[in-house]
Amino acid sequence: MAVAAALWGTDGLLRVPLAEKLPAGTVVFWEHLLVVLVLSPLVPGALRALRGCKPREWVAVLVIGGGSSALATALFTAAFQVGDPITPLVLQKLQPVFAVLAAAFVLGERVRAGYAVFAVPALIGAWLLAFADPLHIQVAALKAALLAVGAAVLWAAGTVMGRLVSTSLRPRDVTVLRFTVGLPVAALIVGVRGDSFAVGWNNALGLALLAFVPGLFALSLYYVGLRSTPASRATLAELAFPATAAVIGVAFLGGHLSGTQWLGLGIVVAAVTALGWYEKTTDKPLVLQPAL
Repeated sequence: MAVAAALWGTDGLLRVPLAEKLPAGTVVFWEHLLVVLVLSPLVPGALRALRGCKPREWVAVLVIGGGSSALATALFTAAFQVGDPITPLVLQKLQPVFAVLAAAFVLGERVRAGYAVFAVPALIGAWLLAFADPLHIQVAALKAALLAVGAAVLWAAGTVMGRLVSTSLRPRDVTVLRFTVGLPVAALIVGVRGDSFAVGWNNALGLALLAFVPGLFALSLYYVGLRSTPASRATLAELAFPATAAVIGVAFLGGHLSGTQWLGLGIVVAAVTALGWYEKTTDKPLVLQPAL
């Protein structure tokens, strides 16, 4: 799970140059289209597998593809476009909270009190990592805040719904269905926003790398891991994403980390690693998961 999330952290290397040339919705559309073209031989089998599932799995796949894959990315990008660059980052840190709550209601997962020993430091570390000065945060622009919260809710829902369908569908099928369902939603977003579908050949390589490295490859690993990982634990592993993104930003994108940001990076890595080690070695796991 953490490896997949770390691969998402490489997203900025490819997305930032593309975002300077193309509308956000157009980039999301081509990410989905390229992956669907490559996976097209697997689409009929994935649809047959889904046909044998219960209605709740159908709903889960729609949420994963249309919500978490396409709409959440568009909402998060729009939050930066209409508001300040701080608000979306602050509110995105609420994703683990939403995921744990959703896992309790949807999956019946429960966490012991000791879960907070790992969760609280991980969230604090993510907060420190996001801001050069963590004590001077201004949350303005209500519209930007609502967009960012919407994205966090949808990503959290994707984690929980991915866990729900993991016992009924193979990881490969979940990955195929995510992009297949997300494609028409991404196209709808481009149409509603009035953006162009054209990208130009000079952007083709960047779009392909974005679609297949932090996209298809990372998500394939993610759903394999999610098959045996409770959603409440998986959402903490996903915090490896901002840690990797910070390192990539410093090494390749000309970014700089303050002392507190480096501290946050260390806390996130330590908390996520410690939780995984504890759950593997203890006979009293912190996340209690019922049979789905």
